[in-house]
Amino acid sequence: MKMSDRKRKILQIVVDEYINTAVPVSSKSITEKHLTGVSSATVRNELASLEELGYLTQFHTSGGRVPSPQAYRFYIEELMQKSDLSASDLDYIRQTFSRRSNDVEHLIKDVAKVISELTDYTSVGIGPHDGEETIRSLALLYCGERRALLVIVTGERILRDSFIDIPEDMQKEDLEKASAVISKLFEGKSLSQAKEVETGVLEEFGQYRQVVDEVIDALKAYTAPREEDVVLSGADKIFNHPEYEDVENVKNFLSVISDKDKIAELIEGDEDEIQISVRIGSGEDAEVPGDCSVVTATYAAGGKNLGTYGVIGPIRMDYTKVISVLESVGKALEEIARNKKKEHSDKDE
Repeated sequence: MKMSDRKRKILQIVVDEYINTAVPVSSKSITEKHLTGVSSATVRNELASLEELGYLTQFHTSGGRVPSPQAYRFYIEELMQKSDLSASDLDYIRQTFSRRSNDVEHLIKDVAKVISELTDYTSVGIGPHDGEETIRSLALLYCGERRALLVIVTGERILRDSFIDIPEDMQKEDLEKASAVISKLFEGKSLSQAKEVETGVLEEFGQYRQVVDEVIDALKAYTAPREEDVVLSGADKIFNHPEYEDVENVKNFLSVISDKDKIAELIEGDEDEIQISVRIGSGEDAEVPGDCSVVTATYAAGGKNLGTYGVIGPIRMDYTKVISVLESVGKALEEIARNKKKEHSDKDE
């Protein structure tokens, strides 16, 4: 159904007002503050129609209306008017990142803190997992008791914290032969390419197939976010919002932020460019806890992943501000990446 311009305007007013005040919106407040040339009866009829369409709900029959998850989705996709951040907010972003831009660990923490401070919500960050690292060599070291240590040397680091299972009858000499054969399969491939080796190729490895499968599982683990990679900032900011005066809402929220694996699943992205994603709970997205929304951005510059960052807060979230902050942070990270690339280029010259 195509929504009339007046319905769209009234729905936008209700969502904006409820985001700003957390108070149900009445027809009287709409006509007095926004649509002075429209009668209260007309606005009441439009509100009732929007409620029938599933965009609005009422806590009490005689009370004002509040947006449904469906209304927030429509608002984000059709009605929301983006706005630029203030000059002071932009200066805060630039100054924070300029201090330690060469330190990846601190940069991730700084990004999460900036997002939390500027949005007044809890923020989450997962640093870049560069699946494009090229494997220079791969070796399996015999450890006895059906175990082997996997050592992978890439162009940037040495990965050697994965133990894999090997067949019970495989001896040290057998493992060395398997290591040489398997190494040839993966050398020169990126981590992301190596973990996606086709099943048909693996069939050629016969007796070494189990070991190859174990190596691929380890590669998948290397390119996936781990609990220690998840950075959380501003967890106490939930108490700045009236939704969390309700004990059950607080429990729901804490159950999410206390489980970093769950956080990683909620915000992990795989886009190759800045991509804003909005996930709304209370029925729209089963993986998001009720009464919560998750807004995330995955950043990349020059083909290099810069990490995924997000905001977790109430469904009554200031989406305009949150999305503006995430977009501005993305641009700042792109600038950092460009400057680093230029520095490396200048050194090479």
